[in-house]
Amino acid sequence: MTAELLLAAGKSFLFVFAALLPILNPAATAPIFLGLTEGASSKTRALLARRIARNMFALMVGSMLVGSYVLEFFGISLPIVRVGGGLIVAAAAWRLLNTSHASDDRRTALAESFTPEQARRQAFYPLTFPISCGPGSIAAAITVGVSLNDTRLALSLARMGGGVLALLAIGVLLYLAFRYAQQLLKPLGEAGIVIFLRLTAFILLCLGVQIVWDGLSELLSELLRSLSVG
Repeated sequence: MTAELLLAAGKSFLFVFAALLPILNPAATAPIFLGLTEGASSKTRALLARRIARNMFALMVGSMLVGSYVLEFFGISLPIVRVGGGLIVAAAAWRLLNTSHASDDRRTALAESFTPEQARRQAFYPLTFPISCGPGSIAAAITVGVSLNDTRLALSLARMGGGVLALLAIGVLLYLAFRYAQQLLKPLGEAGIVIFLRLTAFILLCLGVQIVWDGLSELLSELLRSLSVG
């Protein structure tokens, strides 16, 4: 029995890790984190990286374990979550896309104004949600959580445990990607970083529009099905 539970936990770890890592994609969101924290000191960025990784882990674990029950309680469907979250992602990307690059004087002013207290306020919104962990990730975590359930309680707990460990591993990768984002992008040079940040912001904008479209498509499909039945 113990071997069966360990095998179930191991399979769930691999399943959740492979399913959610490409969606969360810390390597892709690290440049966005760098752009939104322009002017912050290395110490402040390290603080933010820890808080964002911790927030992401808590949000994804909550979504995986109880997300479906919460949505059912409030009568909210996954398509609605996608539409609302996609709009937030698109708005954040638009702001980032239209932000002018800071001069040396403005960068100094930003560094003075970007205090640890301000970092704490921004750690959840928008840096954790929707930048690091958006509606697509939450919807995927809810779906994964439903698939991990089993009629046998012990097996269900083992699977959920493996999923939680996978999210912990992704959280560590997210922290490392954000913590060392500046060093990872340094070979591009200042001009290359600006161009890369703009391209990343545009991709994020497209992703937000895609999330909204997916949600609207599901809502329209449900509407058409209800009309055809009626």
